[in-house]
Amino acid sequence: MAFPADVSPSGVLQTQQSNYRGPSPMSRKPIKVLLLVEDNPGDARLLQEMLNERSLTGTEVSHVTTMSEAESHLGSHVVDIILLDLGLPDANGLEAIRRTHAAAPHIPLVVLTGLDDESLAAEALQEGAQDYLLKGQIETRGLLRSLRYAIERKSMEEALFAEKERAQVTLNCIGDAVVCTDVAGAITFLNPVAETMTGWALTEALGRPMAEVFRTLSATSTEPTETTAELAILQVRAAHLPPCGVLIRRDGLEIPIEDTIAAIHDRQGRVIGAVIVFRDVSVARAMAQKISHTAEHDSLTGLPNRLLLNDRISQAIASARRHRKQVAVLFLDLDGFKHINDSLGHPVGDKLLQSIATRLAAVVRGADTVSRQGGDEFVVLLPDLQQAEDAAIMAGRILRDVAKPHLLDQYELHVTTSIGVSVFPDDGMDAETLIKNADTAMYQAKENGRQSVQFFMPAMNARAVERQTIEEDLRRALERGEFTLHYQPKISMRTGAITGAEALIRWTHPSRGPISPAQFIPIAEDCGLILPIGRWVLRHAVEQAQAWVTAGLRPTTMAVNVSAVEFRDDEFLRGLFAILDESRFDPRALELELTESVFMKRVASSQFILKTLRKAGVQVAIDDFGTGYSSLSYLRKFPIDALKIDQSFVGQIANGDEDAAIVTAVIGMARSLKLRVVAEGVETFEELEFLHAHHCEEAQGYYFGRPMPAGQFAKLLEGGISPEARTALRALNERPSMAESNRKPRGAALTR
Repeated sequence: MAFPADVSPSGVLQTQQSNYRGPSPMSRKPIKVLLLVEDNPGDARLLQEMLNERSLTGTEVSHVTTMSEAESHLGSHVVDIILLDLGLPDANGLEAIRRTHAAAPHIPLVVLTGLDDESLAAEALQEGAQDYLLKGQIETRGLLRSLRYAIERKSMEEALFAEKERAQVTLNCIGDAVVCTDVAGAITFLNPVAETMTGWALTEALGRPMAEVFRTLSATSTEPTETTAELAILQVRAAHLPPCGVLIRRDGLEIPIEDTIAAIHDRQGRVIGAVIVFRDVSVARAMAQKISHTAEHDSLTGLPNRLLLNDRISQAIASARRHRKQVAVLFLDLDGFKHINDSLGHPVGDKLLQSIATRLAAVVRGADTVSRQGGDEFVVLLPDLQQAEDAAIMAGRILRDVAKPHLLDQYELHVTTSIGVSVFPDDGMDAETLIKNADTAMYQAKENGRQSVQFFMPAMNARAVERQTIEEDLRRALERGEFTLHYQPKISMRTGAITGAEALIRWTHPSRGPISPAQFIPIAEDCGLILPIGRWVLRHAVEQAQAWVTAGLRPTTMAVNVSAVEFRDDEFLRGLFAILDESRFDPRALELELTESVFMKRVASSQFILKTLRKAGVQVAIDDFGTGYSSLSYLRKFPIDALKIDQSFVGQIANGDEDAAIVTAVIGMARSLKLRVVAEGVETFEELEFLHAHHCEEAQGYYFGRPMPAGQFAKLLEGGISPEARTALRALNERPSMAESNRKPRGAALTR
């Protein structure tokens, strides 16, 4: 076919995209090899002439006449562009394009045809052609420009495809779900993660409204949240959906999510759609809830801890103010728990605490709060009370339920509790004050005899302040040298000789004067100061006893009181023997006085310590005997040297048969076990007379001498007890014994 030389260039694609100005000179790629597929020799020759006419010098033009030849050539040669006639003997129209594209999908393709058919041109472009030229309307410049544009467009298509492929692979591989919509909010894309999370396949979701495919709720509300694309489209900016969102999957399953919406814009900045990126935060949210729960709850019992309790008390107070109600705080401390924990071990103690927590939670109302404060302390919050008496009723129920037996493993355990109560608004206007005052009342309940309820009274605050002041001053008393030791003699009932001394601590406060040991010793035990104070007492007592021996005074036994806290301390034995070594004091002259309760805790370790003391020669006496367990079994089990009858029994000897009988029984039991007996608190001749008649070996009390400073006691060692006391003992020793006075002469019954 011949081409007129004066025909202006024309191309369908060029006509339809008139805004396209072509590639920049810097981006033009030279055409090295061109494949011409044309069965008409005249058209082929004319095209080759055009190609050789300008700008394509150095370009190799390969010419084939059939599609089969073209396919074969493309399979074995590299070409830069294909110029294809649509009217070939073995391929016609779109078929030719499809076969060429199949043989060389990445090679730019320009088609030639003699048919001026716009629909065919459009279909050709859809099948992969880069341009569509009409034979008879082609001139050289237009042909060359079309070829270059075709190469550039193909390059751009390939780059665009690669970019799109990268984006598609990325979207398919990321762990987040991605949903896209058009400007109307209809779904245009779901990645695989979004398909899984929403329950919608992309093919099913396309074109559906966002609200149908991406249904969400707020975790704090059952109302649907505004999560459609319109939110981002209208605001024309990125936006986070409400926190704690929940996705409703197609099957109704609720999935906690976090997500972000952003609008999609075209080149002119117009919104054309939106993209939502979201992720499943079930694990993270569950972990956050667990962390939050752990921060506000006790790990052992699962009950609210102090942090959460304080918050709930504050809320209860705010509500009570609005509704003119009262709020009660009950502070509980278990009676006897430490003994169980020490003797049976912490695992059993933990189970007991869990059992008590369960009972407390069961006995209170649904609106009440049970909290564990730590150790064996619990707090119960009772909001919205009409009257304070309601708190007393609840406290009574708690007392009864806690006291019921706790069956744990093979043990049947019994504990009680002491309860202090404070009430808003009378006893405090905030959580801290209410808890502090309830705690103060609880200590008063313990002093009243345990397993009781005590409401807070303002006077208790004064005692609490007093206790705190004493504790603070105790911490400085050792450093300031405010402690001294007094010594009280022990007397042999048979000879009247001083057999020993008991070291008794005295505290002279610089501003308050003397403070009774009964007042500061329990506080020292509670706060742990008894350990350094006890070591101070032991060191100074044995040093003083050694000083008397060095001065030539009669050797005596030095008795030192040891608390349960000191006895259970891991460093007790090491510290004791270190003091004995440093002072060079004879261990056989040292007697440790322990209360009965010390032996009943940690029985195995108690036996070890007592045997170690016995082996070293240190004597052990049970102080205040008769006020505790008073069990014959432990007297036989433990290596003990002496019993000290508590002064409460001795002081009642003259007033009743019951206490006298107890003293008689203790003396008889001790003698049968070959234990020495010391009577404490002897103040009258009548008491001395009774004890002597029942063969008590030693006595101690005001009758022989009050506790006195070391210098005064040294004079007592030199001169002995008072003449009156010596005379009384001599008279008692000269009397016939009770056994002898009860003897009758033989035959007395016959002489009557």
